[in-house]
Amino acid sequence: MEFSSGRGRLKQARLAGDRRDLYPHSLQFYLEPPTENISLVEFETFAIDRLKLLKVVENLGVSYVRSSDSYKTKLEFELRKLKFPYKALAEDDYEARRKDHISHFILRLAYCQSEDLRRWFLQQEMDLLRYRFNEVTDNLRQKFLEHVNLSFEAVSEDLKNELANELCTSTPGLSMTKVKEQMFYKVGLADAVDLFRARRVFIKDGFAYVPFKEIDVIVLNNYRTKLSKALALTARSLPSIQSDERLQPLLNHLSHSYIGPDYSVQKNTGKISLEQIDTLSVKSFPLCMRQLHKALRDNHHLRHGGRMQYGLFLKGIGLTLEQALEFWKKEFIRGKVDADKFDKGYAYSIRHSYGKEGRRTDYTPYSCMKIIMSNPPSQGDYHGCPFRHSDPELLKQKLQSYKIPPSGIAQILELVKGMHYQLACQKYFELTHDVDNLGFSLNHPNQYFTESQRLLSGGRELKKELSNSGNCQQKSNSQESMNSNSTPTSSNTTADAELEGLEAYFTED
Repeated sequence: MEFSSGRGRLKQARLAGDRRDLYPHSLQFYLEPPTENISLVEFETFAIDRLKLLKVVENLGVSYVRSSDSYKTKLEFELRKLKFPYKALAEDDYEARRKDHISHFILRLAYCQSEDLRRWFLQQEMDLLRYRFNEVTDNLRQKFLEHVNLSFEAVSEDLKNELANELCTSTPGLSMTKVKEQMFYKVGLADAVDLFRARRVFIKDGFAYVPFKEIDVIVLNNYRTKLSKALALTARSLPSIQSDERLQPLLNHLSHSYIGPDYSVQKNTGKISLEQIDTLSVKSFPLCMRQLHKALRDNHHLRHGGRMQYGLFLKGIGLTLEQALEFWKKEFIRGKVDADKFDKGYAYSIRHSYGKEGRRTDYTPYSCMKIIMSNPPSQGDYHGCPFRHSDPELLKQKLQSYKIPPSGIAQILELVKGMHYQLACQKYFELTHDVDNLGFSLNHPNQYFTESQRLLSGGRELKKELSNSGNCQQKSNSQESMNSNSTPTSSNTTADAELEGLEAYFTED
């Protein structure tokens, strides 16, 4: 991709003709980079618009169930507004497809620079493809599968009838009638591991019998593999990009605009005492950190994964290095670790996480996405996300011990069953704080703590106080009903505000 300067040449230097054959589908795996010349103005515009779109995808993903009508309606509205493809194979959307293609590769350059950036970009791009893939017709979906060489062997009618009972029993949501109507594919078990784990497919002789309605999981796994490799390869080529003085400042600004607060910057340093931690763990810790704290108090030890996850969280809520050393030492020497062993071994890793040893890297507390998607716990570990990594029955018992009402537990377990782990955490927040409709999307344990403290200190009104007046409640419900029936407004207000500085930077002369 080459760039030309000058803001008046937005439409200049495109490929001769529209070349619609370049984009036979609105859906893409982005396997081939663009080769045309574009102006720096177009580069900037495309990048900002796609970043806005991915921020919307992130916010909607932690606010709504992805298959819900609200999620689909709001995301389609944003795709239309930002002029990205939202229906496949429309004859007049060449410009939208071109923008989609080029903007993906621009952000790929910006978001290949670190593990956290790659993980965020990968997750949002996957969610975007999932929505698009599920919105097209069966016929267009089949054409796209052929286009990306994902043509699986269709199960014959005779074999499907022979296995009808097993397919019906093993595939949630399919009655015998639907089994007979649905097309099934034989997919290698390695490609269908997520469906197998969730017990959503029938397995026989090393093959998963996947209904057409579940084929998106296979597509997304394939896309994840390809995009992960592509991001790693792009990261290796960064030195040549960084030498271009026109691009590097733009890419840096883009990559620093993707998420909310940087929790490695300790705004509350020293404001929390060690004596408060036990109380705070019950009132304001998310379930993952509450679990780690209890395990530490019970066992007087945590393995490396737990120490990293919990230690960085404590750093983010305000523990100083001196407090952290005292906290961990006091607990560990109550177990099988003596003071000398702690000072020689464990103290170094704590100082390292605060940027005082080794490469002096100031480590950032883990986000929900990082906890959910990396380093799953094994036997004897307590780190990870309880909603993602715990057995449902054990999770139920834990929630019961924390006095969560049965109806609330049922809601949480239903969200977990649908793999909506961050929504399950939001529901846990609502139930433990007695609030409705948080008004924000939870995507970080330290954000959970901050919002909890804000609420408990009077920054937010409790649900009880909101419902004092029946008339007020009726008025609120009426207004909510009006809002839900009106044309959807942009759900990206927060993202727009966060990007104002970025747009201002790009428009400077």
